Amino acid sequence: MEKLIFIDKPAGMTSHDVVDRVRKELRIRQVGHAGTLDPFATGLLIIGIGDATKRLGELSGLPKTYEATATLGATSTTFDLEGEITEMVGASLAGAQNRAGTRPAPTRNDIEEVFNRFRGGYAQKAPIYSAKKIGGKKLYELARKGEAREEDRPTKNVTITELEIISYEWPTLAFRVSCGSGTYIRSLADDIGRELGCGAYLTALRRTSIGDISVQDAVTLDNLFRA
Repeated sequence: MEKLIFIDKPAGMTSHDVVDRVRKELRIRQVGHAGTLDPFATGLLIIGIGDATKRLGELSGLPKTYEATATLGATSTTFDLEGEITEMVGASLAGAQNRAGTRPAPTRNDIEEVFNRFRGGYAQKAPIYSAKKIGGKKLYELARKGEAREEDRPTKNVTITELEIISYEWPTLAFRVSCGSGTYIRSLADDIGRELGCGAYLTALRRTSIGDISVQDAVTLDNLFRA
């Protein structure tokens, strides 16, 4: 069997979980995926079966589009909802009367100004909780032991071809981003929060396309294997 399958990955599964499910259902070992999605993320995951796995490296390198939701006014150790959340001191609710020393919630114009700093691309640091290797060890393994440092985060120049606000009502910011391969949307959310001065972490992420392949062309695992 040689085939590419487009899966709409549900939240709560790792990309490898999806591969294992396909292996089990089809009783074939040669199965892989293009472009890892974090467990909390949903959306397009390309699965290769048989000799089609040889195309996965090429597909992984294609540009990708995501719809993301971030919570402002707090940070996360993992840059997403699965980490330890810390409320930022001085972040105020939109519409609340500001007290002395509090920071007003960023406006839509503030966010647009910050987005302009990332449009086109920038030098992005990988999250501390990532599979990037330092000295032969995965960064997240070092982080769990308390041995990872901010300066250990590797930097890569990433391409951002689109970064647009979908909706915004403090503290929830939804945005769309089209980017080159290797871009961490978790890091982008954290970087946006740093530039806004109020902190931010990712609460939802959905991949809507890889190259010309859309999530609209994908099927759920349950529908794929429904008898």
